Amino acid sequence: MASIHVESASELLEAQAHVWNYSFNYINCMSVKCAIQLGIPEIIHKHGQPITLSQIVSALGVNPNKAHGIHRLMRVLVHTGFFSQPKVSKIDHQEDKYFLTPSSRLLLKDAPFTAAPFVFLLLDPLVINPFQSLSAWFKNDDSTLFETTNGKKIWDCVANEPKFKKTFYNGMVSDSQLVARALIEDHKEVFKGLKSLVDVGGGTGTMAETIAKAFPKIHCTVFDLPHVVDNLQGTKNLAFHGGDMFKAIPSVDAVLLKWILHDWGDEESLKILKRCREAIPSKEMGGKVIIIDLVMGMEDQSEGAIETQLCFDMTMMCLFNTGKERSVEEWKKLFLEAGFTHSKISPILGLRSLIELYP
Repeated sequence: MASIHVESASELLEAQAHVWNYSFNYINCMSVKCAIQLGIPEIIHKHGQPITLSQIVSALGVNPNKAHGIHRLMRVLVHTGFFSQPKVSKIDHQEDKYFLTPSSRLLLKDAPFTAAPFVFLLLDPLVINPFQSLSAWFKNDDSTLFETTNGKKIWDCVANEPKFKKTFYNGMVSDSQLVARALIEDHKEVFKGLKSLVDVGGGTGTMAETIAKAFPKIHCTVFDLPHVVDNLQGTKNLAFHGGDMFKAIPSVDAVLLKWILHDWGDEESLKILKRCREAIPSKEMGGKVIIIDLVMGMEDQSEGAIETQLCFDMTMMCLFNTGKERSVEEWKKLFLEAGFTHSKISPILGLRSLIELYP
């Protein structure tokens, strides 16, 4: 008879702490959302120097009976790295002061590359409420967890619910602004030799517009569903074209797929990649596909990065069912099946990678 391991009291308490820590994790993200909504990063930024708690409370104009809560909120946000609080001498009875960190500077609503809209997208009730039904979804016949809770697919909500549509596109725009800057400032060689580029699923055109301005000799086209691009105006080297990426993609030197393939399963992604291959010339003629997406299992990733990627994968399952984040091996298998001969994966975009794919 196999022996049964019985944890000691100390082991059980350690396990309890682990359970509690993850059960309370939602408070961390909601605290960040609250700080953005209250405008705390803006208050500290406009102050121009380290700011005391009483000054923050005064600027916020919160209910006096709840002012004590701001201290507790800030304590969580300092612990999670969104604000810093230098140690002060208690002998001098100085009040604690707060600084912005790189993370909270990224939450400034008017910052050029603000991440605040993406926070609001990830924490929108339409996105987070479905996870309350995760166990039920595993047993029902609904195609997506999102549909189980909201009664419709996410793209229907984007198309027909103005408030969520605005939240969705604001989030996508804010992310594209930062990624485009990183590419143009630090990795502009990816665009070397190109005369034309199409941004498939490019939405309102943030990525393509930035590329077009930085490289006037590249003619850029935003290719998305007709209802997304019909009323958008182009420029001298930027155009908008409506269509279906599963049927055909305009012929160009390079196709850009930013955060597109993780929305789809292998069967759908294979169709998209085959249309991409049909749209570009040979490698010798400069043809390639530029993919910006997560690549799981890359070497030297931190535990935090791995955890975030795993959470993104769960989010794709929630929103799209067949959508998923892929490992290096899964990406390469997909590329081979689509008829591509060579790929280069560079983990240079934070949690995501730049993939250059050649026919």
